[in-house]
Amino acid sequence: MKKSFLKRVVLGSTLFIALFAIIGTSCKPDDNGDENIIDHNDWKGDISESVSLDASKVYKLSGLVKVKEGATLTVPAGTRIEGVGGTSAAIIVEQGAKININGTASSPVIMTSGLNNPSRGDWGGLVICGRATCNSGGGMSEVGDVAYGGNNDSDNSGTIRYLRIEYSGAAFNSEKEYNGLSLFGVGNATTIEYVQIYENADDGIEFYGGTVTANHLVSSKIEDDLFDWTEGWRGGGQNWFGLNNGGFGNRGMECDNWSSDFAASPRANPTISNVTLIGSGDQGAEPQALMLRAGTKGSIDNIVIKNWKTGIEVRSDESIANISDNSLKITNIKFVDTPTNLVVKDSNDDVVTDESHNAIYTENENATGAGNGINVPSWAQGWTIGLE
Repeated sequence: MKKSFLKRVVLGSTLFIALFAIIGTSCKPDDNGDENIIDHNDWKGDISESVSLDASKVYKLSGLVKVKEGATLTVPAGTRIEGVGGTSAAIIVEQGAKININGTASSPVIMTSGLNNPSRGDWGGLVICGRATCNSGGGMSEVGDVAYGGNNDSDNSGTIRYLRIEYSGAAFNSEKEYNGLSLFGVGNATTIEYVQIYENADDGIEFYGGTVTANHLVSSKIEDDLFDWTEGWRGGGQNWFGLNNGGFGNRGMECDNWSSDFAASPRANPTISNVTLIGSGDQGAEPQALMLRAGTKGSIDNIVIKNWKTGIEVRSDESIANISDNSLKITNIKFVDTPTNLVVKDSNDDVVTDESHNAIYTENENATGAGNGINVPSWAQGWTIGLE
């Protein structure tokens, strides 16, 4: 009787394990527990062990993939990831986790839509959450509902090189959408360079606090802002090229300290250089190349802007004060086909005319912007799309 009972228990356990394996998630530990097995035709679930993708496969992103603390997701050159799950399809790197995207100029990593007729908003995007300082105190990311923020400004969330994110920005509702690349409290030990966001339904790239530096960025054909920062971002970047000349989209750069507390500390204060922003002229409700507001500080040098209604707009008393103490400044700017160089509005949204505000910028007709004036720079050629 005992043997028969034991056999039934073992058989029943075996059947249960087999059934669990069939219906389980698409990211699960292997028998040794030292990596995750990924179903590339139905990719979703948590990554709790370090794994590397296989560039010979196309990964169908059908749901949320969350890289958990202590794990590293490595994506080799030439890997293609296709979002097929709408708002459910996104890659989220949690605090203490890393993502290493090892694309090259000749073989970038591509995250794109898996639908037959791709369009903006087909899937979510890439979200990275770190432990660097945010003047909001951090909290939970507005997409993915993952913790971010802390006090480790040298936090490391990995390395991203030569990545193209396409047709992202899926919307939960009218107020909540994915950006192409969202950086929540990301620290300055993280490397981000050679990234293009193409055809996104919200902002291209947004920095939510943190201290990360991002170089060689391309943001193009974006429904909202090309670049965005808030929550006290104090990083920086060099060589940014933004293109929104299709008759849609909003600002070139939307720059806040923090909308809930304009004086929150630490103040947003990035250092950025070599920027080109091309817009669609007087279209939409937000036709400014640079919107500097909500108390932000910052320095932007060598910038070329073309085809915006307004080149620079400064809003709020706190931001105006930063002009006076030279903590908000734009040097070596070239205006092309932009009828109004500067507008300043106080906290009541009233236009303020004061000659001293012109000190915010200095012009330079020889400014080169991202490297080639109003044209596509050489570093952005070959691995990007849609910049013609």
